Amino acid sequence: MLMSVTIDATAQRKKVQNLPKYDKQRIHFGFLLGINNTDFVIRRADNFNKIDTLYTVESTSQTGFNLGIIANLHLAENFDLRFVPDLAFSQRNLEYTFYPDGIKTTTIKQIESTLLEFPLELKFKSNRVNNYRVYVIAGAKYSIDMVSQAKVESADKEFVKLKKNDYGYQVGFGFDFYLERFKFSPEIKMYNGLRNLLVDDPKVFSTSIESLKSKIFLISFTFE
Repeated sequence: MLMSVTIDATAQRKKVQNLPKYDKQRIHFGFLLGINNTDFVIRRADNFNKIDTLYTVESTSQTGFNLGIIANLHLAENFDLRFVPDLAFSQRNLEYTFYPDGIKTTTIKQIESTLLEFPLELKFKSNRVNNYRVYVIAGAKYSIDMVSQAKVESADKEFVKLKKNDYGYQVGFGFDFYLERFKFSPEIKMYNGLRNLLVDDPKVFSTSIESLKSKIFLISFTFE
């Protein structure tokens, strides 16, 4: 009787594995839905304090969303190589504070971007426990801004011109949950751009800044 109770308890602890052959696939595909928070890392110009009436310039992050596809190449038991091209809709605001004649005025420049992103990532996975794994990822990303204002010729001071192409690195972590018919993975990633995106422009909104680099947080949900 004692042996029977022990066997029953063991059976209860060991769950039935969903998709037991899933990780044996050499290549598989999926799609991604995500929410991004996009910001700038600002380096002010050396002569910033000498610019008349301008007191501060700050970046405020905004929320956007991502849609993408996933191509996953199985390398080893705990390693995958992933290519995750996506389309990201994002916005960043630059807030300039001026003190003309001692009166505070604020000007906000909204910078919208529609990005085609091409991340290549290495995924390191823990061993599978029942129907889940934990993983970390690291990789590089190249992106193209489809609405870049780098080539806009306008006298409008509202324009802060950005270069069309960006590149950098990203790191993150997530969880793989094996469901009955597919694998679901919530994931968090951080991207740091390496390229100065600012285009030289004689207007005060650009000359007050030495460099603008991207910083993006992404919470995504993948279905594979």
